[in-house]
Amino acid sequence: MKNLRINNRFTAELPADPDLTNEVRQVKNTLFSYVNPVKPSNPKLIHASEEVAELVGISKDEIHSEEFLNIFSGKEILPESQPYAMCYAGHQFGNWAGQLGDGRAINLTEVENNNQFYTLQLKGAGKTPYSRTADGLAVLRSSIREYLCAEAMYHLGVPTTRSLSLVLSGDQVLRDVLYNGNPAYEKGAIVCRVAPSFIRFGSFEMLTARNELKNLKHFVEYTIQHYFPEIKGEPKEQYLQFFQKVADTTREMILHWQRVGFVHGVMNTDNMSVHGITIDYGPYGWLENYDPDWTPNTTDRQNRRYRFGNQPQVAQWNLFQLANALYPLINEAAPLEKILDSFIIEFESEYKEMFLSKLGLFTSSEADDKIIKGLEEILQLSETDMTIFFRNLSKIKKDDSVEQAFEKVEYAFYIPEEIKGNVLDAWQKWFAVYLKRLNSELLSDEERILKMNQINPKYVLRNYMAQLAIDAADKEDYSLVDELFQLLKNPYDEQPEFEKWFAKRPDWARTKVGCSMLSCSS
Repeated sequence: MKNLRINNRFTAELPADPDLTNEVRQVKNTLFSYVNPVKPSNPKLIHASEEVAELVGISKDEIHSEEFLNIFSGKEILPESQPYAMCYAGHQFGNWAGQLGDGRAINLTEVENNNQFYTLQLKGAGKTPYSRTADGLAVLRSSIREYLCAEAMYHLGVPTTRSLSLVLSGDQVLRDVLYNGNPAYEKGAIVCRVAPSFIRFGSFEMLTARNELKNLKHFVEYTIQHYFPEIKGEPKEQYLQFFQKVADTTREMILHWQRVGFVHGVMNTDNMSVHGITIDYGPYGWLENYDPDWTPNTTDRQNRRYRFGNQPQVAQWNLFQLANALYPLINEAAPLEKILDSFIIEFESEYKEMFLSKLGLFTSSEADDKIIKGLEEILQLSETDMTIFFRNLSKIKKDDSVEQAFEKVEYAFYIPEEIKGNVLDAWQKWFAVYLKRLNSELLSDEERILKMNQINPKYVLRNYMAQLAIDAADKEDYSLVDELFQLLKNPYDEQPEFEKWFAKRPDWARTKVGCSMLSCSS
């Protein structure tokens, strides 16, 4: 790693845990604890991203070196670095959970490359003082899901962490997949994920909850100085600008989630990044059939707090908790409330514009609200694949009849025989309005198709696709991991050689573990 420029700003400038033992405990008056990864018995590199390696300053040749394998499996420590786990708290499923912290994540170091800073973090590299009753390890299936999803999201244009490497540890890990009392041993694995930092809403919540206000002020100012250098002015003004910035980037992230049909599944405040990037890929999923009430998380099955349609409201709720954490530095509720109130108002305006763009409508009309609301309702009358429906919508021409337009999206229906009677009537009425509206657009069909196909992806990482890669990898066949990795680098392109992946969820995946709902260990 000859060009890897180590820069340990986080550990050099922020208060460290003086206790160097790796025992689970409450850690106070600090922001992190030094801890080394557990050494794997027989690490093996499954996959690595050359693009992300180049991003952080690692050459293509170095990826295949023993040094790379040893460092990103946790077997060796980078020279001049001191790995650490971050201390933070959070609200989980709406309830205050107290201290949480990096229970199965260890930050190797921060690096600088091309005037940008990146934190390199191993997920699944062993126990930390924040592991509670867990072992800090990760299994192959969840590691494949995280590794592939972060890169898929990036290429979809969704703000996210990145994936550098996926490594088998060579060790067995005991897991109860569905928390139903049936644990079994699985292959252990480690993912190296990359982000500007892994600072979370819960990082600030912890300090305020413990009344560590000196550390709170220090940490907020550290975060602004290093990650938001554009923020200037008096301290109080800077804190408000920081909160506004976090609200804006969070809103943008959620808008992209809704655009591509992504459901995070566990939007706790400790899983929310101050950078407005998607972090902590656990029980996530993409909408198969368009169902705003769907959540992929078995833990959330009853209340569905983190369902697809509720993600904007949860984001606002989480920002409210961040506002509470920052309040002691500002001592004024009104400016914070103003930012919070405007969050949903601005989101709804931007959501309307985004949704219309998915429909190929780039001007405004009085009928737009009716078109959007009508489609959202009709999509739920029968199982309709979100990705396929919107992608195929671009095939419709201005001079198509209602019948021709309908035929071009029929493939999106899971149960075609249900599209009759009142359901068929509803679709035909909607298409009549839509075609009339489409003809008011100035763009030609060809121009509109190009724009729509850069908004509506053809390929997303459906859960069944990830599960197929996991099943093959369990048999030491990693070809599907690579195939999906390559496919998802160009999700808006036709890619005829990968046409088989432009398909609805197979019937066998409807209820299969790993394809429908997942646990937080998935």
